[in-house]
Amino acid sequence: MTERNIHDCDILVAGAGFGGSLMALVLNSQGFRVCLVEKGQHPRFAIGESSTPIADMILRQISQQYNLPWLKDFSRYGSWQQSHPEIVCGIKRGFSYFKHYPGKEFTSDINHTNELLVAASTDNMQSDTNWLRADFDAFLVTKVKEAGIVYADLTEIISAERDTRWKFQTNGDKSSDITASFFIDATGSGGLLDRLLGIKSSSNDFLTDSFAVFSHFNNVPRWTDMLQEAGIPISDFPYDPDNSALHQILDEGWLWMLRFNDERTSIGFALNRQKNNFEGVPAKQIWDNLLEKYPTIHNLLNNAPLSSQPGTILKSGRLQRKIERCVGPGWAALPHTAGFVDPLFSSGIAHSLSGIQKVAGVIEQYWGDDDQLHQASAKYQDGVFEELKLIDQLVAGCYQTMDRFGLFNAWSMLYFAATIAYEQRLLKQMQPGYFLGADDLPMREMINLCYQDLTEIIRKQHVTANDISQFTELIRQRIAPVNIAGLLDPALKNMYPHTAVNL
Repeated sequence: MTERNIHDCDILVAGAGFGGSLMALVLNSQGFRVCLVEKGQHPRFAIGESSTPIADMILRQISQQYNLPWLKDFSRYGSWQQSHPEIVCGIKRGFSYFKHYPGKEFTSDINHTNELLVAASTDNMQSDTNWLRADFDAFLVTKVKEAGIVYADLTEIISAERDTRWKFQTNGDKSSDITASFFIDATGSGGLLDRLLGIKSSSNDFLTDSFAVFSHFNNVPRWTDMLQEAGIPISDFPYDPDNSALHQILDEGWLWMLRFNDERTSIGFALNRQKNNFEGVPAKQIWDNLLEKYPTIHNLLNNAPLSSQPGTILKSGRLQRKIERCVGPGWAALPHTAGFVDPLFSSGIAHSLSGIQKVAGVIEQYWGDDDQLHQASAKYQDGVFEELKLIDQLVAGCYQTMDRFGLFNAWSMLYFAATIAYEQRLLKQMQPGYFLGADDLPMREMINLCYQDLTEIIRKQHVTANDISQFTELIRQRIAPVNIAGLLDPALKNMYPHTAVNL
């Protein structure tokens, strides 16, 4: 019988994506003995690549609070390029939306009727970033190793038992037993908790119902070049939309384009399953069908070659999922393991970082007191599930309005209003509370009311221009208490030069 290695630690973290590695580094800085295990190996392909002002601010907080000074450089494009130009990323100046109609070339006008640009920074140096996750995640693993944290890749946890402490069995290149007092699941799916503890995942509670087909491509033409060639005015754009989270809005979903500062671009269709019968259809066929349906997108992407990684077009199942519980005696799951809604609004990175902060705070404050630790963990769970519920509602409203861009434009302002309110809370150094202000009851009630109004409109057989105008005015009035960015000001013509506070 082969003798098994035994590792004893305080906390085992499963999953070495950016969330798991950062969690391990934070816990190590708090003085805990940490083991980090990863069933795969870096570098590896991953999506979830778009940061936001809130994500950047939390990165800076983690950097300062947990003595990780090098982390701060990754919170802005300029400092990232000055410190680590070898780690590929992209400029993300904001959120850009362009509405396409089936069978028609993209067109717009001087009022930007089919366009929406929402800036999140004042210039490229201060901007958010698109993360090439293969590079960034691999870099964090080198930091884990430098910190002396026990790290095992190509290692899968196959069983778990808990009495007063955990005992985990792993298999891989070096099979081992790991004992720990606490376990954090940062794998980014519910599969491990299901196998180890029988905790199930479900999609039943979500309003949003979407899936994705996606990959990385090389040498994709710039969208602004195509606009100029078509004679579409861009002189009053607040930034170059190629340097942003670029969304091509379709009737049945949307296309993301996240450009990196090498030859690569992350591109994917996120599609409403309620409006698309693609069950059993191969990813490449879905891709080709959509390019054929939208001629301008066809011209943009038809000749772009796939990058070597992943080297093919991938298709997800339904994106929405949530586990039954994300905490229990001696364990917790980070937000992306607990659940996911959709990549629209790029909330994933910030939500994960918010969860790292909260889990670290709970462990630091209540370590050694199992009852208090469990009570505080339960409050963390309440927060994560409310956050997912808020994100789901905001995203679902967008999918329901993508075929009517005027409604989409108005509804999406609720997300930007919520982020402004949450950023103001952080700027004033108030308790951050739930991510995106999911514990802000007046904000939640206002969004619920708007969702009810939206539902009534889209149930109509014919939605009129007057319906859209009235709904837009309703949103404008309701977000007024937090609207410091001129959202829905007709004079700005859907071009917002700066909406994020200076975090």
